[in-house]
Amino acid sequence: MAEKHSPAAHATAETAGDRGRIAGRVIVTLAAGVLLAFFLSISIGANGFTPGTAWQAITGLGQGTDAGGLQRDVIVLDIRLPRTLLGLMIGATLAVSGVILQGLFRNPLADPGLVGVSSGAGLAAVLVIIGIPVLIPGLAGNVSPYALPFAAFLGALLTTILLYRIATRAGRTSMATMLLAGIALGALAGALTGFLTFASDDQQLRDLTFWTMGSLGGATMEKVTVAVPFIMLSLAAMPWLAHKLDALLLGEAEAGHLGVEVQRVKRTAIVAVALGVGASVAAAGPIGFIGIVVPHLLRLVIGPRHAALLVASALLGGILLVAADIASRIVVAPAELPIGIITALIGAPFFLWLLLHRRALVDL
Repeated sequence: MAEKHSPAAHATAETAGDRGRIAGRVIVTLAAGVLLAFFLSISIGANGFTPGTAWQAITGLGQGTDAGGLQRDVIVLDIRLPRTLLGLMIGATLAVSGVILQGLFRNPLADPGLVGVSSGAGLAAVLVIIGIPVLIPGLAGNVSPYALPFAAFLGALLTTILLYRIATRAGRTSMATMLLAGIALGALAGALTGFLTFASDDQQLRDLTFWTMGSLGGATMEKVTVAVPFIMLSLAAMPWLAHKLDALLLGEAEAGHLGVEVQRVKRTAIVAVALGVGASVAAAGPIGFIGIVVPHLLRLVIGPRHAALLVASALLGGILLVAADIASRIVVAPAELPIGIITALIGAPFFLWLLLHRRALVDL
């Protein structure tokens, strides 16, 4: 006898197949968008170049020997290339961290900036910026680049663990508790950061003021090299976490019945987020809202499956942050607007819209 399938089951399978095809096309399109964003970023600025000219500087073809050519090479290779690479990596990391936190807390309102994780990383980074010159002044220049991402990682890790413990009771995570605890932890970290800023000297005060606004302006290849191991370790957790996060959407008990090691998934997710956010904050300062805007936009298009959502979020996060960086260079040229201001101008209204249209998700 032929097996019969209900119309509802057939419709569900057809919808899943459609979403899968859409996700594939979106990922291919976003991959092309990353290349476009890369070439625009190394070309656009106070001194504009064509993408072909900028590419020649990167590849060494047509290497400049006159004053104009040498200036082009310095601008492209020493200034724009590092900040473009850093922007792509940080945007990808913040977006992926948002997806992981949202899967862990089972709510699309979770974000590293909103729940205090970025603030915790920032506080630890400020401790290093101010503390190393005082404790080991002779080694400050050599130690700081490597101590900064590690300290920010520890700050993000401790904040995420504390947040999860506060928000989770009897295996259930309260969204209201998480948001309120995140606000409280972020305020505490901000107060301590303000105190340390008050105690800093004039040069440290200037550095901290611009750093806390978020910026890729100080990007160097050294910063890229230091951040890469932390960010790559964070992103490497994506394939392993994807299906586990899908199962966690059903609830921790249900995921356990499906064979998911829930506690191991939690630990891996927390460490991955802390690594990525810590390195991002150390390299560019706190940059908000990428982790909430990107995953939510993509869920509307490709659905909630994490295998596709994590990859697409990494690509779109990199594109958005590089686009924001390009805007920061040209909006008030020849000056440069901190990138955190631009992401906040975009993300804050989006978050308010999300709250107004998703009130049922907030357990108040």
